Amino acid sequence: MIDSAAQGGEGGERILVVGPSWVGDMVMAQSLLMTLRARHPGCTLAVVAPGWSLPILERMPEVDEAIALDVAHGQFGWSVRREVARGLRGRFDRAIVLPRSWKSALVPFLAGIPYRVGFHGEQRFGLLNQRRRLDKRVLDQTVKRFVSLGLAADEAATGSFAIPQPRLEVDAANQVDLRERLGLSSGPTIGMMPGAEYGPAKQWPLEHFRVLAERLVADGFEVRVLGGPKDVEAGDAIAEGLEGAHNLCGRTRLADAVDLLADCEQVVTNDSGLMHVAAAVGTRVQAIYGSSSPAYTPPLTDNAEIHYLAVECSPCFERVCPLGHTRCLTEITPQRLLQAILAGRATIAKA
Repeated sequence: MIDSAAQGGEGGERILVVGPSWVGDMVMAQSLLMTLRARHPGCTLAVVAPGWSLPILERMPEVDEAIALDVAHGQFGWSVRREVARGLRGRFDRAIVLPRSWKSALVPFLAGIPYRVGFHGEQRFGLLNQRRRLDKRVLDQTVKRFVSLGLAADEAATGSFAIPQPRLEVDAANQVDLRERLGLSSGPTIGMMPGAEYGPAKQWPLEHFRVLAERLVADGFEVRVLGGPKDVEAGDAIAEGLEGAHNLCGRTRLADAVDLLADCEQVVTNDSGLMHVAAAVGTRVQAIYGSSSPAYTPPLTDNAEIHYLAVECSPCFERVCPLGHTRCLTEITPQRLLQAILAGRATIAKA
């Protein structure tokens, strides 16, 4: 079978990427887009992805076109997929399908895109005409798996290729507007992201966030708690009644979160989508890992410190602690994070 990754090397190839369904994965997918743009300078890059992700894709200069696929999570959405595919017919030479589900490969197939590459998964015979075996020992990180699908099969199989770090564009004018609209300062600011869509086994205790917020405010920092509507109560637990702390959960758009995180000196975050956003705008990241592994989904930046205890039962990758104690998180103390933030200030000053 012809390896489609070897085609179009002279430029002009039209490539469609079927993007993932999580914020963090979408940010990591930029590493693939950067690789494609560097190796095929004249190519056209389009991404089909859930509508919520378009504000993230708009901050990626590599993306020529973002196409919304608005199908609710867990729904098949046949008519929507067929309609999107109809609009893509005849426009692309190659499709790269990042998710491993059967339905994620439908749009490129229905659009008649000649070369369609992705990993084996959910009986996708016919939907993909270049199916690659996923060797998890070689491709041991999510971002490596994404980038590998943009490479020739023999190079991808080695696992020894460059991984460019995502870099989202920041809207400075929107930063100024957000500060004014939300009553924020321009002084030293620490962002906090207490949410993790996956589940509580990835969430540092709210009482630890609260203690840390109190100490930071006492030291002259502004604290901004960021997250979605589901995180409002968590934000209240951290910021309520604390002068100098702001609960912004559910009050901003995803694009606003990009700019607000870029405006922070550092962030304290669970292994979450917003952690990857913060890394991609260059903010120093204090990343807390519990049930997940920093080896598998690390923040893709050199400006990060990992807080991971590696207790005997971790990483378990469970949504809820199966032993009921969540020691992997509770034993990471607020004092440890405070010391890391203060030490991080010195690192930033030297940079």
